[in-house]
Parts: sequence; structure tokens; C-alpha cells
Amino acid sequence: MKWTNDSGGNVEDRRGTGSGGGKLVGGGLGTLIVAAIIFFLGGDPSALISSGMQQQSAQTEQRDLTSEEQQIYKFVDMLAKENIETWTAEFQKMGMQYREPKVVIFENGTQSGCGPAASSMGPFYCPADETIYMDMSFFGELQRKFGAKVTEFSIAYVLAHEVGHHVQTVLGTSGKVDQLRRSGKYSEAKMNRVSVATELQADFYAGVWAKKTDQRENFLEPGDIQSAMEAAAAVGDDNIQKRSQGYVNQEGFTHGSSAQRQEWFMKGYNTGDIRQGDTFNALLK
Repeated sequence: MKWTNDSGGNVEDRRGTGSGGGKLVGGGLGTLIVAAIIFFLGGDPSALISSGMQQQSAQTEQRDLTSEEQQIYKFVDMLAKENIETWTAEFQKMGMQYREPKVVIFENGTQSGCGPAASSMGPFYCPADETIYMDMSFFGELQRKFGAKVTEFSIAYVLAHEVGHHVQTVLGTSGKVDQLRRSGKYSEAKMNRVSVATELQADFYAGVWAKKTDQRENFLEPGDIQSAMEAAAAVGDDNIQKRSQGYVNQEGFTHGSSAQRQEWFMKGYNTGDIRQGDTFNALLK
């Protein structure tokens, strides 16, 4: 993908500050692997916190960021700004005002509005403070453990997916899902399907973002969409279940299969129309 000249994406870089804020302990390596599976692409960190893991202060020595880390900041900042520009324009078309999310880059651990955050949790969106949290080292784990080839655009896809959850928050979708969850109206199996619909809609919004941003900036290059498809396939529930437990249990899906994640991203990309992303009616009939 081509880098644009945009910056000012409301990104805070907490790496190298010496106040990383701690790490989650108490669960062992197995728990951390499970956490990565649960939280990658939109999980709720409060679930892990309530499972008995505790935060332990882990002050890190202050240091200067390397030139590579500084480039990573510039890249994430550029992507965040492109998301702001695209979604501001899309909301204006709907006669609505878009609120900019914040993006925090951290290492090892930090505090979020949803509680302690750790790199093992993967990138996630916290609706309480409307912030996306990313430890970039997780993308290495994504490649090693889940078989995804990490490229610049696969990172762009992940960030766009998390921004998609913010779009859901601004539109009120997340609040409705939370109310439904708290009501106890649905069984666990049906709430899992609601969760899948929520995640697939975020994938759809990521596709819309890619389409609209490319129309404005002409930033896509050959192979970019394919790299997003490979990342989506890698984090499909069926792929993760096969790798972690050796078999697939569809009733346990919370994010959607590899095929579903690819399908809804491509629907967003092909249509570029936010109105076509009603995953809830499509999956909960």
C-alpha cells in the first residue's frame, strides 16, 4: 500500500515512557494464548479481568524509541487519520457527526478504560474510553501462531476493523448489543451469534473504509486486498479452533468463520455502502 501524507490521527504512543502500566499475570502461558484468541479483533478485556487475572505493576525503564518504532508510529498515525477522514465524510452523508476515536500504541501492558491491557490480548477497542489499544508485537504472534502473513495492509485491516467497532459505538449498535446481553433474553448460543454478527459488521466496515479511502487517496496496490483476506482467514473462528483444539465447534463461534470474515469484508469493499452491512438480520433470522 502507498503511504499518504496525512497525519494527526489522535494517536498516543506509550512505548518507551517507563510507565507502561503493568502486565496481566496469574494465568500462565496457556491462558495468554487463550487470551490472544479471545481478544484479537474486538474482544472485551473485562471478560479476562473477571476471570481472576490481576494486574501487577511492571514499570519499565525509560528509553528512546528506535527509528523503526518511530516509523511504526507514523504509519499507525497515518492510518488512523485516513480512518477519521473517511468516516467523518460517511457520517456527514447520513447527517450525523462522527466522533474521533483515540489510538494507543503500547508495549507489554498499559491501562485502558476497560481495565488492564496486555499484548497477549491483541488489538482491541474499548467503548468505555472510545480508544483502540495496539501492541504492535502481537502481529508477530499472528504470523507465528495463526499463519497470517503480516503486511502493511493487513495491519491497516486490523486497525480498520477496530475502528469499525467504534463506528458501531457512535451509531448506537454496541449499546443495543450490550443491553441485549445484559437482559438475559438470549441463550449463550444465540448471544454467540450476536457476537459473530457484531464482528462481521466490523469487518464489513473495514471493507467500506478500504473502498472509500482508495477512491480518495488511490493508496491500494496489487496484493493489498489479498493480504487483508489472508489476515481475515487466519483469525476466523474455525481456523483458530483447529489450531488450538484440533476440531471445529460452530456453536462456539464468536467472531465468524474464515469464509464469513472474508465475505463481509469483501461485501463492504465491493459495495462501499454502509447501508449494506446489516449482519444482524442476515445471521439472526
